Amino acid sequence: MVTRFPPRSFRPRGRLRILLASGAASLALAAGSVVPGNPLAPAPQEAHADGGGSTLTVAVAQSVDSLSPFLAQRLVSTSVHRLMYDYLTNYDAKDNRTIPGLATKWETSADKLTWTYTIRSDSKWSDGEKATAEDAAWTFNTMMTDEGAATSNGSFVSNFKKVTATGPDKLVVELKQPQATMTALDVPIVPKHVWEKIGDFSKFNNDTKFPIVGNGPFILTDYKVDSYVKLKANKDFWRGAPKFDELVFRYYKDQDAAVAALRKGEVSFVAGSPSLTPAQADSLKSADNIKVNDAPGRRFYALATNPGAQTKDGKKFGDGHVALQDQKVRQALFMAVDRTAIIDKVFQGHAIEGEGYIPPRYDSYFWKPSAEQKLAYDPAKAAALLDEAGYRKNGAGKRTGKDGKPLDFRILCHATDPNDKAIGKYLQEWWGELGIGLKVDCLDNVSDPWYAGEYDLAFDGWSVNPDPDFVMSIHTCAALPAKAKESAATDNFICDKQYDALYAKQLAEYDPAKRADLVKQMESRLYDLGYMNVMAYPNAVEAYRTDQIKSITTMPSAAGNIYGQDGYWSWWSAVPAAGASGDSSDGGGSTGVLIGVGVAVVVLAGGGLLFAMRRRSTAEDRE
Repeated sequence: MVTRFPPRSFRPRGRLRILLASGAASLALAAGSVVPGNPLAPAPQEAHADGGGSTLTVAVAQSVDSLSPFLAQRLVSTSVHRLMYDYLTNYDAKDNRTIPGLATKWETSADKLTWTYTIRSDSKWSDGEKATAEDAAWTFNTMMTDEGAATSNGSFVSNFKKVTATGPDKLVVELKQPQATMTALDVPIVPKHVWEKIGDFSKFNNDTKFPIVGNGPFILTDYKVDSYVKLKANKDFWRGAPKFDELVFRYYKDQDAAVAALRKGEVSFVAGSPSLTPAQADSLKSADNIKVNDAPGRRFYALATNPGAQTKDGKKFGDGHVALQDQKVRQALFMAVDRTAIIDKVFQGHAIEGEGYIPPRYDSYFWKPSAEQKLAYDPAKAAALLDEAGYRKNGAGKRTGKDGKPLDFRILCHATDPNDKAIGKYLQEWWGELGIGLKVDCLDNVSDPWYAGEYDLAFDGWSVNPDPDFVMSIHTCAALPAKAKESAATDNFICDKQYDALYAKQLAEYDPAKRADLVKQMESRLYDLGYMNVMAYPNAVEAYRTDQIKSITTMPSAAGNIYGQDGYWSWWSAVPAAGASGDSSDGGGSTGVLIGVGVAVVVLAGGGLLFAMRRRSTAEDRE
């Protein structure tokens, strides 16, 4: 699942599942193998003043949008839900392969239209009730029949025909058409006996009663808006209890304040928004008891246009600039963006130049435009395109339309993201030379104007899952809101019939090579339309205290990220450092990284073996 930069940017949900042809087989789930040279000896718990257990505090630069898994889209929210609720399947921390979650195995009919999942018998809800197939069936059926419940993850069930629980341990899903994401359903399964009492799913935020009933590795015990989320270890979690007794996500509006808190030992980990700036990372590399993790990321950083906000039935709303409905204007703007300067001067080398929609981390789906297709940095060609579109410079050097009005745009900027602010200044300079005005609107809450369609451009970005289905689905016509200004799955109100046709084909394609080619065609189409311009693929730059955290899992194990994973491995596996006291005045500890969560294989009826990978960073970092 999307999570964005604050309104729609990075969710940790991946959805890409790699489909491999093979015979029937099964592999044992290997739990927690260790990186050579960093043995994980048992570590004593960090002492609390009240005599309690250990606490791991994570500084985040994003506030929770909703604690309801039916509504949440931001990365921090979807990350919390991965800790609270089990999914049918999970991803191996080592290499993103599909492994069991709430389902221990699954199989499909010969025509691939019926999927049967075996639900594990050793998972129970935190109120003592057993988790069963009925909970999963109710979750999916609710999303299929209620628009509010389908807000975040409706694309996963839009092709479902019927979902039933034929027994406590058997879930059967019947499809309208084959669906390649059936082992990449990034949907939190919720307890039916709790959620069936809810009236309006579009308004219920799941924040009225604590602790919240769940069956994941942690149980949410307390929450304060724009302040913190507190969770305790689930001692009855079927995979084993987390090593830390408590996990706290603490919100910092100011990223420098979060870094200062890490230095003081007031927090254990900091990721930034969602990454540390180069200056912050460099300053921490020489600090005592602090380790900086700098690895290729799973997200992209983009410039998005408002092509004209609309509902599913075509009703227009919002106040996006009409000039941006012209493809030549959009392409001219993008040709006046110097990506090399952005990488060198803003990210200072902690990123690579952006091109296609899927980051190079997922090489099967990574796409690059041809030399003829590429919108390379060329201000002269950009100026010529604007002339062709009818926006010429007047005597004062300002671009004006046929109505004589100057060409001035607004761009939504996340107040907590220093990259937005820095790049906004460059855009003002580059576009100013073309005769275009730009107002950079840096807001604490960009979600409201975004969903209202009250913007011209926006800094955008998503964390992409191993399976790209979700992040591609947000640009389909089906993702548009049912009513004006409502929260919806759409990213920027894009609706293109040719793109939709390609999306439907990739969803039904089980051959991995053919599906990858279709996804690349979708990326090419998005690129040509010019609604989205990927400027960079930032590294995941984050830091933690080695005197509080002895070891922690990265995903993937070789040069992977810690925060915003496609799973719960980092916080579930984190081991408290020996003698940790919660401050930075003393203690050392290993900086070892735990890897390998194990692999399981799914048997398909008819002899195929399906490994899936996968979703939305999104929003505000949509997962």
